[in-house]
Amino acid sequence: MAEAERIIGTPDIPEAEGAGPEQSASGSEDGRRPGSEDGQRAAGEPKPEAEPTPEPQAPVDAEAGADAEPEAGPQSKGRRKIAVLFGVALFAYALDLISKMIVVAELEHHEPIDVVGDLLRFNAIRNAGAAFGMGEAYTIIFTVIAAAVIVVIARLARKLYSLPWAIALGLLLGGALGNLTDRIFRSPGVFKGAVVDFIAPKGFAVFNLADSAIVCGGILIVLLSFRGLDPDGTVHKD
Repeated sequence: MAEAERIIGTPDIPEAEGAGPEQSASGSEDGRRPGSEDGQRAAGEPKPEAEPTPEPQAPVDAEAGADAEPEAGPQSKGRRKIAVLFGVALFAYALDLISKMIVVAELEHHEPIDVVGDLLRFNAIRNAGAAFGMGEAYTIIFTVIAAAVIVVIARLARKLYSLPWAIALGLLLGGALGNLTDRIFRSPGVFKGAVVDFIAPKGFAVFNLADSAIVCGGILIVLLSFRGLDPDGTVHKD
């Protein structure tokens, strides 16, 4: 009987074997679930929405820096030209002032000094008019004009990017300041002072170094205008 029961019980083996595939299938399903969860975790780990946040900021900063550099370039360039203008003006003004102090102390009320024979002399005189002794009756008008020239040059200096223009305007400014100082502080009175002239070429009017600076600056400005060079450094052809 035991042998028969053992033989009869053998059909249950396929069921037990069949349960294996179900378990393996369920196991495979269970295996897929963690696998899919791992895949979802793997897909969620990079978090693409969080990482790009710093990336748009970098180009913005780079563009801001690129925009800031061109603005700083012209400004520093303009400051250099303004420094040239005031440096030339200071040199011309100091040279004129020192020469007039020497002339007043050593040459005024003395005989003229021959520099190049009778072609060039140093002869100290007082000039109440404009450059080269012209317009002695309009001292106050010439004083106002000199002051206006200084104001115009100071306003034009804000747009100055050309080195030749800086030199030309510096000569004009230094010469105007030199003669304006005489008109304010010398006798016979404020805004009526006579300018000290001492350079006397033969057959020509007597003038000073301030007059020379004004004339040289004016000639240079005319040449720059003919060449089409503007104070801001641009060149145009009409």
